Amino acid sequence: MHRRTRWSSAITALAVAASVAVSGPPAQAIGPDLLPLTITNNSGRSEPVHLYVLGTDIRPGGRLGYVNQGGGFTPWSPGSNPPVPAPDVSIAGPANGGSVTVRVPRFISGRVYMSFGEKLKFFLTPDGLVQPAPWAAGDPNRNILFDWSEFTYNDSGLWLNSSQVDQFAVPHAVTVTGASGATKKTGELVSNGRENVINALRNQPGWANSILTRSDGTVLRVLAPGKAADAGLFSPTYLDPYIAQAWNAYTSKTLTVVPFTDQPNTRYFGRTSGNVMNFTNTAGQHVASFTRPSTANVWGCDGALAAPNDQVVGPIARTLCAALHRSTLGTIDTQPGGGPADFYRGAITNHYSRVIHQNMVDGKAYGFAFDDVQAQESLVHDGDPRAAGIVLTPFGAGGPGTPQPTTSSIVSDWHGKCVDVPNGNYADGQRLIVRNCTGAANQRFEFTGGTLRSQNNKCVDVAWGSTANGAAVQLATCSGNAAQQFVLSGAGDLVNPQANKCVDIADWNPNDDAVLQLWDCGGTANQKWHRG
Repeated sequence: MHRRTRWSSAITALAVAASVAVSGPPAQAIGPDLLPLTITNNSGRSEPVHLYVLGTDIRPGGRLGYVNQGGGFTPWSPGSNPPVPAPDVSIAGPANGGSVTVRVPRFISGRVYMSFGEKLKFFLTPDGLVQPAPWAAGDPNRNILFDWSEFTYNDSGLWLNSSQVDQFAVPHAVTVTGASGATKKTGELVSNGRENVINALRNQPGWANSILTRSDGTVLRVLAPGKAADAGLFSPTYLDPYIAQAWNAYTSKTLTVVPFTDQPNTRYFGRTSGNVMNFTNTAGQHVASFTRPSTANVWGCDGALAAPNDQVVGPIARTLCAALHRSTLGTIDTQPGGGPADFYRGAITNHYSRVIHQNMVDGKAYGFAFDDVQAQESLVHDGDPRAAGIVLTPFGAGGPGTPQPTTSSIVSDWHGKCVDVPNGNYADGQRLIVRNCTGAANQRFEFTGGTLRSQNNKCVDVAWGSTANGAAVQLATCSGNAAQQFVLSGAGDLVNPQANKCVDIADWNPNDDAVLQLWDCGGTANQKWHRG
């Protein structure tokens, strides 16, 4: 049951950048020939970690191979059909609290795999490497906890990203340090972010089966919706009603696509006729046509939405696919359009990508193949890199290397007041307010299991499970229902995933005793919070 898999679409942009750098005028080589990449283990887990650096030599010839710890690249030997096991090319990873440095040679594009407890199993065919595909029933890596980051390193610099395009499994951040000594970092989850994602999707109707758990109780991964559908764990037609609605919207109005931020005058205009959306340029010439895509086409950004590496069809396809994932097509008529506060607002949307973004410190993630449209991807780049890093971060509460307190106050970014249980009255139905912060017990809360709990273990709750604007935010006995699920995103939004709405200080009331309500997320100051 092995099949040859290609590199994930998340590195398509990296590969394009690499090919441009190689095929165009020679770039001046900057950065070391062997770039140090340090993997730091702050996961809190005791299992041994195994590392693999695998990729393609992106110079002419395009050989597939692996990199050893010292940076030596070795092409794979020819495989056969049926596939034969690849040699063990693992690198011993760091124990918890430690770090290991490997060297990455210039002109390699590929992946760094990290597995816990057990080594990964790779296979070789005459065409190349069979990579792990744990969504496939027969894959021998199905019960291994593992993940990967993706990279390209060439004369134009380093691109390194964490990827959730296929699965969400091992929390990790990526970093790059340039010649100036400044370090960029992304991909870091908020405290307890992994559990937040798992619990939010467990409570999202229809999505729970995408969470795969090992017999010992370890949650191994959450599958992206396309992979879950491939495995028979998710509806293969989930997006169809929304796609039809969004596609048909342009039978009576025009969609404008402005695919390049640095070329605002490059515009394409789409109108739907039947199931086909036709695009013209500013001169009125026909330039592209797209048949209405299936749910699978949207999840994969392929098929009817295939994006060739050109300057017209590909950029339009990328834009359409991103808008369909984010449920903005049909409502925002200039694309790319809107911002993070406008994304994933539909009831039928990519909730997987939504909750992952909500749980990133900087709001950035690679939730689908073209999440780099509008720069929403978890990518670091430096044109003159001197070092890079992957940090395996805690699976539970805490940040990388920095344990967080169990309880905290929830503080308004707007005026610095704290969420408060009035007079310490923890009765069911007690509406929550804001007051000047005192540090008292009635202003201390704990994020646990996807809920936000008061000091006497009552849950923050949306009254009557309402999803309407203005619904009261109150305390109630914890029951496990979706009205008691809350996520504090990296952007500072305190979101109830069931309603996909934010906790809001009602009527912009600046005073003590102002009540809390649920309202459409607008990115406004009265909806922004942080832990104190």
